[in-house]
Amino acid sequence: MPEGHTLFRLAGELNAAFAGQPVEVSSPQGRFTDGAAAVDGHVLELAESAGKHLFIRFEGGGVVHVHLGLIGAFGVEEGTPPDPVGAVRLRLVGPMAYADLRGATTCELLSEPSAKQILARLGPDPLRPDADPDKAFDRIRTSKKPVGALLMDQSVLAGVGNVYRAESLFRARLHPLTPGHKVSRRRWKALWHDIVDLMEYGVQTGRIDTVRPEHEPASMARPARIDDHGGEVYVYRRHGQPCHACGSIVRTRVLAGRNLFWCPTCQRRR
Repeated sequence: MPEGHTLFRLAGELNAAFAGQPVEVSSPQGRFTDGAAAVDGHVLELAESAGKHLFIRFEGGGVVHVHLGLIGAFGVEEGTPPDPVGAVRLRLVGPMAYADLRGATTCELLSEPSAKQILARLGPDPLRPDADPDKAFDRIRTSKKPVGALLMDQSVLAGVGNVYRAESLFRARLHPLTPGHKVSRRRWKALWHDIVDLMEYGVQTGRIDTVRPEHEPASMARPARIDDHGGEVYVYRRHGQPCHACGSIVRTRVLAGRNLFWCPTCQRRR
């Protein structure tokens, strides 16, 4: 599932292509016909992300809410759109570009109050300027759930997925099964700032890279990682392989329905 940096980057691309202009909106697949017709020809005012949610606001108050889910894709292309191919749920067409949405879990038209209700249920998004890390810590410090589960709870922290969860905890030397109430405010602030830095880098590059310079392939004379998320990582999907920092074997287990990865030495449970 795309993590928060992907949605933040997508919102920026949509704004660059369409914001401030009337946009043709259609649903070639037919599953969003009524919603598309309601905003067709209206000015696209703003696209913004919150965690893994995308909100596209149109003049007149309509808000298209998108959640890509596991297989969704929303691509912005320059030029004149070709005939739709495949199940295009939503198509946006402007003077110089078009964008097609496929495979999304959610594509719905909301009123502004309904969109705000969804936003209110989300925890702070590390990429948003209005994010309040204390709001997340208030939930974490009173919970007995593992911090590895809390970081994936979108009502606690919005936008962090399985890769950023595993990597940020490794970089903080924090065992993922540590109960939330055992995480100090100092450690939380350090963890928060590191997540912000990692995700901002992801927005800039379109990749998730988390290893420090001394552990990059060139520094360690090792092959570069080949993976569908395209970045260098410490523990994510590295079960059974040696840790780049200490050489211990990376472990895995399932937590809250997702595979969890950690180094038993660098992230010793206390």
